[in-house]
Amino acid sequence: MRPLSGWTRYQRGDVTLIRTKIWMGTGNDHKYQEAKKVLAEYGIELERLDIERGEIQADEPEEIAEYSLQVLDSDKPLLIEDAGLYIDKYGGFPGPYSSYALDRLGNKGILKLMEREGDREASYLSAVAYRDGDITATFRGEVKGELSHEERGTGGFGYDPIFIPAEGDGRTFGEISDKEKEQISHRARAFRQLAEWLIKQ
Repeated sequence: MRPLSGWTRYQRGDVTLIRTKIWMGTGNDHKYQEAKKVLAEYGIELERLDIERGEIQADEPEEIAEYSLQVLDSDKPLLIEDAGLYIDKYGGFPGPYSSYALDRLGNKGILKLMEREGDREASYLSAVAYRDGDITATFRGEVKGELSHEERGTGGFGYDPIFIPAEGDGRTFGEISDKEKEQISHRARAFRQLAEWLIKQ
């Protein structure tokens, strides 16, 4: 496979080092900062490209991310991420409509919808679509959990104050530190898959 255009490989003694820069098309600084921290663990520099995304309505975040990437005209090594909250009881709602539902209902509206529900299981899903020239790849991250009965914590963003990860200790994403969240979040998992794939190219 040809070297990826964003990569520079150079020799220092007996060790081959890799330095790279890629761009993330997003208007969401929270997503960008979380992704940037994860990729920095692998020595990958992430820059932000402010864009107006073209989206399709689809059930899977991979389809949305891939379409948004496909219609972007850029020769940079570029990625798009799409993510959402999927509530089991409601067939995955809000899913691809997560941003819209958050704007319209907010966390309090989601909790109102769920107030008499015993089944509170939900998942956060993230899909990262990457393109460098004619090379494309897509990665998916998921964290399972459940919805709390009230907003808890001021950390994170979006639905974080009402999402309790199954792998945690009962705290919501809004209550845990950024460092703790980066170990198990759906976004961190998708971006780690991307990073691990990149360093093998």
